[in-house]
Amino acid sequence: MKTRRYVLAGIACTAILYIASGGPAWAQADYPNKPVKILVPFPAGGTSDVMGRLVAEELGKILKQPFIVENLGGAGGVIGTEKGAKASPDGYTLVQTGVGQSAVAHGLDPNLKYNSLTDFSHISQVHSGPNVLVVHPSTPFKTLKELVDYAKANPGKLDYGFTPAASGHMAMELFKQTAGIFMVGVPYRGGGPMMTDMLGGTIKLMFINQDTALQHIKAGKLRPLAVSSAERNPLYADVPTIAESGYKGFEALSWSGISVPKGTPQSIIDKLDAAMQQVLKSPTFKQRLESQGFVVPQPGSKAYTAFVASELQRWTKVIKTAGIKPE
Repeated sequence: MKTRRYVLAGIACTAILYIASGGPAWAQADYPNKPVKILVPFPAGGTSDVMGRLVAEELGKILKQPFIVENLGGAGGVIGTEKGAKASPDGYTLVQTGVGQSAVAHGLDPNLKYNSLTDFSHISQVHSGPNVLVVHPSTPFKTLKELVDYAKANPGKLDYGFTPAASGHMAMELFKQTAGIFMVGVPYRGGGPMMTDMLGGTIKLMFINQDTALQHIKAGKLRPLAVSSAERNPLYADVPTIAESGYKGFEALSWSGISVPKGTPQSIIDKLDAAMQQVLKSPTFKQRLESQGFVVPQPGSKAYTAFVASELQRWTKVIKTAGIKPE
């Protein structure tokens, strides 16, 4: 009898020790078993916030737990991304990564306090979208060639607006380098003031996200010359790409994705990866993105990890060539 009690006691102790040492494995098996936070490193109301909330809604349906967006803006997404890199790698803090904070920031600041390639495991890209090169209707330019010809004949006489480190800024720097032209950049702290000056004719051209530009183009207040994606955008079917306008291979996109802090268990990464693949295949999600001119990207953790690496390399090179310094 005593022997049996000793055996049972031993089994109980072993079980307790196993749970204590392997607790995370138990938690992983039923992940998620509580609400999950998605850290969006930008203020509420912008494209990044909208994408974060769309993902939160869809993941909540699939994984049967609330996914809650927490906005933490500042420094072009760097502040929130740094916090995300330091979060507990338990799967309960997801981080929205994107072109500014995950690629451009590395070219601007060699002392960045996180590394997009080593401090995160990338789960899935969520969206991509082109910038549109628009001009004020008072300008004579009807085609990209006319703009480039004028800029080459009159270096420094054209000015353009940009928000530092934004995708439109990077698109313009890459375009100037590719076309071999010089124009004067006018920096703005935000897209709102820049758009006000653009509509008023204070500045004559800029690259701007396709969803933001559309209403003003339809109203005849802006004239589109080209889109920065490799292929034409369905919302701008009559607007050529920069690549087909004589600059083969040109591409400059706005994009975002979902990542987790490095060290998150592989089983959780796999579960989130599978769930995000369901999100991207959802007809509702696809329709909501495409109605605004966004593109649903190739799904999968491997694809997104490779994409982040390629974008970091691309924009670091552009920034170095242009000699851009942090604002």
